[in-house]
Amino acid sequence: MTMSAGWYLRRLSRMGPQEVAGRVGDAVRRRRWRSARPDCPSVTGARFTAVLPAGTLAAIPPDAAKRLLAEADRLMAGHAEYFGVVRDDLTDPDWWYDPKTGHRAPWGYAFDVPYRDEDAVGDIKQIWEPSRHQYLTQLAAAYAISGNERYAERVAAHLRSWWAANPPLRGVHWISGIELGIRLLSWVWIRRLLDGWPGAAELFEHNPVALHQIWHHQRWLAAFPSRGSSANNHVIAEAAGQFAAACAFDWFPASARWRADALKSLERHLRSNTFPSGLNRELATEYHGLVLELGLAALAEADAAGVPVPATVRLVLLRMTDALAAVVDNRLRPPRQGDADDGHGLVVDGAGTDRWASLLATGDAVFGRLGWWPAVTGTDVRTPLLAALIKPTEPSVTRPVSRPTHFADAGMTILRGPEELWCRCDAGPHGFLSIAAHAHADALSVEVRHDGVEVLADPGTYCYHGQPEWRQYFRSTLGHNTLQLDDSDQSVSGGPFLWTRHARSRVLRADTFRWCAEHDGYEDSVHRREVQLGATERKLKVYDEVRGPNRDVRLAFHLGPALVADLMGNRAVLTWTRDGEDRSAVLDLPGELTWRAHRGETNPPLGWYSAGFGRKEPSTTLVGTGFTNGTQGFTTVLKFRG
Repeated sequence: MTMSAGWYLRRLSRMGPQEVAGRVGDAVRRRRWRSARPDCPSVTGARFTAVLPAGTLAAIPPDAAKRLLAEADRLMAGHAEYFGVVRDDLTDPDWWYDPKTGHRAPWGYAFDVPYRDEDAVGDIKQIWEPSRHQYLTQLAAAYAISGNERYAERVAAHLRSWWAANPPLRGVHWISGIELGIRLLSWVWIRRLLDGWPGAAELFEHNPVALHQIWHHQRWLAAFPSRGSSANNHVIAEAAGQFAAACAFDWFPASARWRADALKSLERHLRSNTFPSGLNRELATEYHGLVLELGLAALAEADAAGVPVPATVRLVLLRMTDALAAVVDNRLRPPRQGDADDGHGLVVDGAGTDRWASLLATGDAVFGRLGWWPAVTGTDVRTPLLAALIKPTEPSVTRPVSRPTHFADAGMTILRGPEELWCRCDAGPHGFLSIAAHAHADALSVEVRHDGVEVLADPGTYCYHGQPEWRQYFRSTLGHNTLQLDDSDQSVSGGPFLWTRHARSRVLRADTFRWCAEHDGYEDSVHRREVQLGATERKLKVYDEVRGPNRDVRLAFHLGPALVADLMGNRAVLTWTRDGEDRSAVLDLPGELTWRAHRGETNPPLGWYSAGFGRKEPSTTLVGTGFTNGTQGFTTVLKFRG
């Protein structure tokens, strides 16, 4: 996908004068850097001192260690999966190759590479992901736990290979700051986890090539921060990686300045990216997880290096952790809201480790759990590592005394009913900042789960670049459990990460079992929705009303991938299996509309579910079509059986 002149004009219209000036300065600097490439300053006597405290590795639970070692052995055999694409070439990877399209990214000055053009470069996510080197943090952790030097030797070989293939400012891996930031964080942890290996110092602090790479990564991040309307999770990854490296690899004349500037940026943007309630302002749950992981990792580096951090850093991370504990369902799964690209901040665990349980376990170790928190039964490697570095502190704020259900600033309400019935109602802002890059046109959408099984599901994200029709579908109004007028989205898209008009929502009522909200995304019309959850019976009622002139209407309900639906007229019988038991529900749909079931359709896309980035599978979507009629409303009732 290449960007048109119209896109650039729309993008420019979402910037303020300060951002425009900053981007002009970036353009001048990129031109100057094309020919001016300074060498890393001379470094002598460098030592790595940010090691794990004695006894840390002994605290890792045996089952978590077993999962990690199994994952490490798969990696040693060259096997990995990135965004639904299985790779068997990681014994000796080609760092510029995309196995999905078969393309290899072109060589040249980094800022000349057309990374959005899949025909020229390939799927950029497939190329970038292995070079975050998070699979190498897994191998380094496997060495730390087992002492088996073959893991360390593989890590060293791959780092040397990557450094040789990717000199500063050459090629696709020097384009995006989030990639450089996460890669630096991985290198810090690789050095820490390899500390007992005799070759660790020769690989890092005694290696001129490594020093050259580390210095240039930090120089790049200091020069090209994400700005203005792009200052979302990317700027936090940049600041966290820069700060971590400047703490752990403090070997350069500029290290103190880089560390201070990165900490200032991190503190500022953690606050600006987080609602006072603790939810992430992008209203994209996976980015809540990414930002929390990055923040905790940065805090660990600060405490390991004895660098004081503003109290607000710990406060934001505490609130984010409490908010996560508040919104998860009984299986510790959070809402599926907004974009998701499977991004992680620090990876040291094997497959089968629950990301959200791991974050809550770390929150418990660092901040202490509250009485209303859900129980966390899983284990992980990362929690004992972070907890060994982060100094416990007594929170200086009052934390929620009971489990929050309504997050007014984020427009999110969680209704909970009998027998683990969970419902998320959305009436929040349309994303974050002027472009709302990771928002979906999902105002007033709902998610419903029963004992962790998705009944009314958010279909997910699936892709970013290269497949515009799929990108459009998964972020569309029709792609969510809400109501669409005149075949149009509630908010107006200007590109794959750009919205030029944002629907405005407001909550009218939110209590334990009832929620009501409305939005103004459609000209001359207001969509109002009320959701009622039975206090004692397993029943959910949704009432939709459109105030305004008569218009075409489509009402969509996306069923979870585990469900089978039998639609007869305006009644659907839903069946599924949970833990070997057959479950069922009846969905009575508005009789004023004509209903059809859609599954796995491609022209146009309809009836799909994406469990993770790059993966999709057919699922059933029920769509009712008809017309609004004055004050006439549409009533939907979901009732669980047995």
